[in-house]
Amino acid sequence: MDRFEGRRVLVTGAGSGIGRATVLRLLREGAVVAAADVSEPGLKETSASAGAGDRLHTRVMDVSAESSVREGVAAAVTHLGGLDVLVNAAGILRSAHTERTTLELWNRIVAVNLTGTFLTTREALPALLASRNGTVVNFSSTAASFAHPYMAAYAATKGGIQSFTHAIAAEYAKRGLRAVCVAPGSIASGMTSNPGLPEDTDWSLLAKLAPALGPGFADPAAVAGVVAMLASEDGAFITGTEIRIDGGTHM
Repeated sequence: MDRFEGRRVLVTGAGSGIGRATVLRLLREGAVVAAADVSEPGLKETSASAGAGDRLHTRVMDVSAESSVREGVAAAVTHLGGLDVLVNAAGILRSAHTERTTLELWNRIVAVNLTGTFLTTREALPALLASRNGTVVNFSSTAASFAHPYMAAYAATKGGIQSFTHAIAAEYAKRGLRAVCVAPGSIASGMTSNPGLPEDTDWSLLAKLAPALGPGFADPAAVAGVVAMLASEDGAFITGTEIRIDGGTHM
């Protein structure tokens, strides 16, 4: 497929997991991609997996730091010659009993997940609006709508991302911008394989997180395929909403 032929895309969190899978998927469909991540080694692995030559540009960027985002997005827009799609896949997952969650931990999760999504979107909006066919794909989670114990801070950021997405979808619809969320759950990645659950975790509270489909958690490519649909013309009539991707975990 060549749904992204000539389309210019910025993907954050591109050094691993779903972000990397999204980069690889969009490159296969013809996109020119700027891949950003806080991890330089991760970006090098993504580049090695892609083999896309001059259609892939990488940039070390910390989405929680305003100056890094400002410089990184500007560099991406300059390199790409504009911007048509932004995929905010950067995020972290940390777990703790809520009564033991420090303010430092809370602020760190908010800074990366929620503030990072805001900062990157804010800096990318002028270029996305100039394209007159811009799309923002944000990453929420099933945690935003369903109880995930020990993950209150993470869930709060993902709920905030959904609300933020609805707001910008309404604000910019008349200017040709679409904004949508994916809400993954039960996806195999570094984030979910080591969420740092407390030593005294009550595992019975997590039993309901098993997907109905398949023998276990899905590959990140399952999410990347949905992102590609939403960001392409196939998703042209979808905005201001979220799509849950969890194999029926929360049916």
